[in-house]
Amino acid sequence: MTSAPYTDASQVGHYINGSNVEGHGGRRQDVFNPATGKAARTVALATVDEVGTAVAAAAAAFPAWSETPPIRRARVMNRFLQLMNQHRDELAAIITAEHGKVFSDAQGEVARGIDIIEFACGIPQLLKGDYTDQVSTGMDNWTMRQPLGVVAGITPFNFPCMVPCWMFPIALAAGNTIVLKPSERDPSASLFMANLLAEAGLPKGVFNVVQGDKLAVDALIEHPEVRAVSFVGSTPIAQYISERAAHHGKRVQALGGAKNHLVVMPDADIDQAVDALIGAAYGSAGERCMAISVAVLVGEVADKIVPLVAERARNLVIGNGMDATSEMGPVVTRQALERIEGYVALGLEEGASLVVDGRGLRVAGHEEGFFTGGTLFDNVTPEMRIYKEEIFGPVLACVRVKDFAEAVSLINAHEFGNGVSCYTRDGGVAREFSRRIQVGMVGINVPIPVPMAWHGFGGWKRSLFGDTHAYGEEGVRFYTKQKSVMQRWPQSIGKGTEFAMPTAK
Repeated sequence: MTSAPYTDASQVGHYINGSNVEGHGGRRQDVFNPATGKAARTVALATVDEVGTAVAAAAAAFPAWSETPPIRRARVMNRFLQLMNQHRDELAAIITAEHGKVFSDAQGEVARGIDIIEFACGIPQLLKGDYTDQVSTGMDNWTMRQPLGVVAGITPFNFPCMVPCWMFPIALAAGNTIVLKPSERDPSASLFMANLLAEAGLPKGVFNVVQGDKLAVDALIEHPEVRAVSFVGSTPIAQYISERAAHHGKRVQALGGAKNHLVVMPDADIDQAVDALIGAAYGSAGERCMAISVAVLVGEVADKIVPLVAERARNLVIGNGMDATSEMGPVVTRQALERIEGYVALGLEEGASLVVDGRGLRVAGHEEGFFTGGTLFDNVTPEMRIYKEEIFGPVLACVRVKDFAEAVSLINAHEFGNGVSCYTRDGGVAREFSRRIQVGMVGINVPIPVPMAWHGFGGWKRSLFGDTHAYGEEGVRFYTKQKSVMQRWPQSIGKGTEFAMPTAK
């Protein structure tokens, strides 16, 4: 551990027009430390009027910010990048205190967020358009990309730093202003970053934060000044936001749920595959949209893999995320704990073999914390709910298949298509898997194939609603609109009225 635990008990409010605002709607909600199970602070839940105030501040700031040259916007982002690097451990401690993930994992989350900020610093190059000289006689044509206006980001509890960073650095660098609505379960990271942005020199109103629940989400979707909505969360909410935002004429990208599979071929390195399954299934207590929740074991490899994973799962070191010895922390809330352990009971009812039962875990000194152990099921079938539904906890389901073709068919039949992995030593299998699998992000001997900042993140099927992935050049396209300009000057204009469609001459 390289940072002190975050213990600030102050009430968490909003950040509007360059100022921290306590919130005046009267509605507040407890924010828990998952390791202790006790409320550590409270968060304001925004009213419709407070959302409107934040949007108005963003709208007022948009003209000047959008007219700021891209290189100057990039310099603000570069100063913010430096501050994020200076304060990365403080931010990681905030994440651990409110989410529960182990400190080293929180540090990794901050690092991946920083990657996106660094990418956004290149916005002058990323906004360059195309130009064609003499597209027709005496006429030139070029395209430019311009910002949308006020945009909204709605982000989940599991990555309170990284996922907002998928959105606001690129949106701001491209010239937009933004209202961020983070999860009310771990809201403090967003305010920490807001204050660093102000220190970096971002003008008032360009970046705003409203805390809240569905009331705030609906207010953002329905506000006429909000031009685009970006969301990450569960599939039912992603679909709701996609449909509602489209109804109100807004551009939308809504990233939904997942049921990520890891295929282990008979020729795979068994030790590497077991390491991958343990880290990807139980890291961050399974509360990742890219967590591996299904092991697809091909042929006789199942009898080798299951006992080894079971042994490792039973011996996971589970405790307070700020304890450097902990490998897995608590889940985010008591409701999440009850839901996850409810799925374990359901799996037993459905007939799966419960190899390791993580339920009922008590951590010494943290008996009221939201802890559950790693759970492992074997002989899971595609008809079971524990296979079909996103559990979002440390539960790994093993499905046995006879061959590679059955593994591919199984995965392609699932409604989600977020991430997938295949462990093999065979280059031909790897190539065929990459080409045939109907999933947006694919790992070959990589368990969690989250793309780097310049490539973009997004799934297929019911894991993504909208046309563009998050961050990377796709993010730049999402937060800008293309304009095409055709130009000629009087001395090159021919005489006479033209009634035909213009063509190249």
